[in-house]
Amino acid sequence: ALAHKACREGHTAHYVRLTRLLRELSIAKGDGQYAKLLANLAKVDVLILDDWGLMKLNAENRRDLLEVLEDRHGRRSTIATSQLPMDQWHDVIGDATLADAILDRLVHNAYKINLRGESMRKTQSKLTDTATSE
Repeated sequence: ALAHKACREGHTAHYVRLTRLLRELSIAKGDGQYAKLLANLAKVDVLILDDWGLMKLNAENRRDLLEVLEDRHGRRSTIATSQLPMDQWHDVIGDATLADAILDRLVHNAYKINLRGESMRKTQSKLTDTATSE
């Protein structure tokens, strides 16, 4: 909804699952497109990183994520969504020094929204259930 509103206001937005972004960054290093991908991510007004914390980050992932967030810090908006409580993010990132640097750029000066209740996917599936009862 936040990205949709930003687009309606004339801003650009990009949605990506964090695991997919990290894979794209790794591939971009191999085919010489890393700098271009970083530049494109830095230009997007609203970057949504979905499913934060689904996997522990390795050393390459940590460095790549820091690069993305450093390029955006103080210039563009970044939204991270996660089912993992924020107090566990440090452990998922791994290396304490890089975790501090990453979270410093992402969490400080951030608005935090904690949602409660059922998943929207569960709610929507009930609305689209076509089974008939006898």
